[in-house]
Amino acid sequence: MNIGIIGCGAIGQARAQHLAGARLVHCADVDLSRARYVASLSPGCVAGNDWRELLARADIEAVIVATPQDSHVEIVRAAISAGIHVLVEKPAARHVDELLGLPQLAAEHDVRVRVGFNLRYHRAFQQARRLVDSGILGPLLFVRARYGHGGRVGLAKEWRAQPHRSGGGELIDQGVHLIDLARWFLGEFMEVEGFAHTYFWDMPVDDNAFMVLKTTTKQVAFLHASCTEWKNTFSWELYGRDGKLQVDGLGGSYGVERLSFYKNLPEMGPPETTIWEYPMADNSRETEMTEFMEDIRAARAPSAGLPDAIAALAVVAKIYEDSGYDYRA
Repeated sequence: MNIGIIGCGAIGQARAQHLAGARLVHCADVDLSRARYVASLSPGCVAGNDWRELLARADIEAVIVATPQDSHVEIVRAAISAGIHVLVEKPAARHVDELLGLPQLAAEHDVRVRVGFNLRYHRAFQQARRLVDSGILGPLLFVRARYGHGGRVGLAKEWRAQPHRSGGGELIDQGVHLIDLARWFLGEFMEVEGFAHTYFWDMPVDDNAFMVLKTTTKQVAFLHASCTEWKNTFSWELYGRDGKLQVDGLGGSYGVERLSFYKNLPEMGPPETTIWEYPMADNSRETEMTEFMEDIRAARAPSAGLPDAIAALAVVAKIYEDSGYDYRA
């Protein structure tokens, strides 16, 4: 399958390393040197600075969109209209209303659109999904999770701190991952409460977001995303009647990825504990890309698609509105 990459920064470069057998034939980036670097990874690949030229090629079957959020929707819409399948990085747009109508357009053109919620494909979460599906946790009760980093010099001057480009701050950046994971296990959230605020960084977007999300059956997701987390942290807990799953770390600066299962025993007391550790390199994007290729070949709806992005961004919009942020102004 011939594939192109639009956006050749850090994420585009990472995507180019994990194409699940697809052939990279064209790269585009406003910085031509970055496009040339990614193109050099695949013999015969063309580099350019105009994404429209990439989409105009008759031999392109799928495209990865790894640009900043302000260009996501324009590129995705153009790719769909050209009959090209799309993997677009999360959150897929700056605001939920930008995505309205895109699922219908994709159906009209018989195109698969996957959104890059790659945390679902980390080894710990793939095993957690299998365990939940086996019924070992019993009825699910609630999720409690934290995801954060401490920022870096110059953070306040990056495009992510420019609301007209990013659509928001930490909530729309790392927070959407937590929202997506919580939805993946608990289902749709009908009640959304939260607060986003800028505590530390001198920038016009939020650096912390706190969420309490509830399903119709009162299952709760209690989530915190932060870029004032001075030690990079990922902690995710799913509680069921019969046990608890806990994911810690994502590799690298977040620490070794680990899944713990705590089985609630009839006599209560200390639980029976099973731990899986994944010290090897992160393969989430390779696993995700493999599934995307299968989506295309089987003409099936991606498991993480536009409806998931719309649902996550609807939560983001509600919290920003309640917090007094208007990033669409």
